[in-house]
Amino acid sequence: MAIPTTHFVILASLLFAIGAGGVLLRRSGISILLGIELMLNAANLTLAAYSRQHGQLDGQVFVFFVMAVAAAEVAVGLALLVAIYRRIQSIDVDRLSIMRW
Repeated sequence: MAIPTTHFVILASLLFAIGAGGVLLRRSGISILLGIELMLNAANLTLAAYSRQHGQLDGQVFVFFVMAVAAAEVAVGLALLVAIYRRIQSIDVDRLSIMRW
């Protein structure tokens, strides 16, 4: 019994909405990074689902490129958060708007 593609798309849209809500509503830098990761995973799920539906591997190969970009984004994002924490002793993004370097 195969799972229909619509189930994957619905799950991906829910994941994307949760990630977007996390990015827009949270103040912590780590929560924002987690929201971005959820949105990227939702895009990956959609690519893999449609790739499976059409019987081609193009979307599944593209998922690996998105995962590599996500890994680089996490590395750079965490490095920025560490630098910000060392400077102002907080990772609250609301405090970044008042900070002048």
